[in-house]
Amino acid sequence: MGRKIFVWLLAIVCLTSAFHVYAQQTGKIPRIGYLTGDPLSITSTVREAFRQGLRDLGYIEGKNILIEWRSHEGDRDRQRALAAELVRLKVDVIVAVGSGDIRAAKEATSTIPIVMIAAGDAVGAGFVASLAQPGGNITGLSSLRTELSGKRLELLKEVVPRLSRVAVFASSMSSEHGQIQKEIDLAAGALGVKLQYLDVLSAQDVETAFRAAVKGRADGVLFRVPGPFVTPQRPKIAALAVKSRLPVIYERSTEVDAGGLMYYGVNTADAYRRAATYVDKIIDGTKPADLPVEQPMKFEFSICRLLIRVYRQSAGC
Repeated sequence: MGRKIFVWLLAIVCLTSAFHVYAQQTGKIPRIGYLTGDPLSITSTVREAFRQGLRDLGYIEGKNILIEWRSHEGDRDRQRALAAELVRLKVDVIVAVGSGDIRAAKEATSTIPIVMIAAGDAVGAGFVASLAQPGGNITGLSSLRTELSGKRLELLKEVVPRLSRVAVFASSMSSEHGQIQKEIDLAAGALGVKLQYLDVLSAQDVETAFRAAVKGRADGVLFRVPGPFVTPQRPKIAALAVKSRLPVIYERSTEVDAGGLMYYGVNTADAYRRAATYVDKIIDGTKPADLPVEQPMKFEFSICRLLIRVYRQSAGC
């Protein structure tokens, strides 16, 4: 009997060893490509939120999952080159932040799954066939950027009751520019506010836009400039707003963290954490076409009360 048990245990050990050898030979650590326009050196908060989402699902970067971090810092040629580089690396999933990066990833591959973060109108932009049934190789999270633009104008009006003219800092290069402009126009008509559109095509155009807004007698600014133009100079933008005596509402919380007046939008950290769930499902074998696009459930409104007093005093309120 003892001899039979020994043989049985030996067989189990051999089979187990063989299985581990096979796993080492055939298995691989999943690799994620991460494409953004924001400098990696100053986006640690949102990247950590993404990492935390992965950790909650059992993934530890460098151990059982690898992440190829890539930032083009607003350079469109580099954006396309980095998207192509991730495809050449044969990553298992590409996480793309913002409409420009999503489009660059889409143009680079039709087979590697793409997880969107901060997508605006994903259907209108042609990223997915529908929110419920994306089709193709793209899914992820929308940002309701278009729908929230009108709400931001309403909030600016509440904070600055005498608001009659608003400068809109935007970029005509954005794929959603036309749709968002329509939304803002509708809100402005309902509020009786006149708009001054100022095109921001580079980081250098921001200061010029503030001067033009002051010259145009704007009472406030709706700031919706793409992140890569903004992130490196957030404190400077906040200082320009104060210097120009112009209350500004932003699309991203990081501008308020850097000294801006107020922000209304999607809970950014929550969106990045949620993106990890898409990565997990795709790694497990679910096709992007079968994963509905998720719309945000959590929103944030933050405001610097000290700056409100400064702006209202300067306006004689």
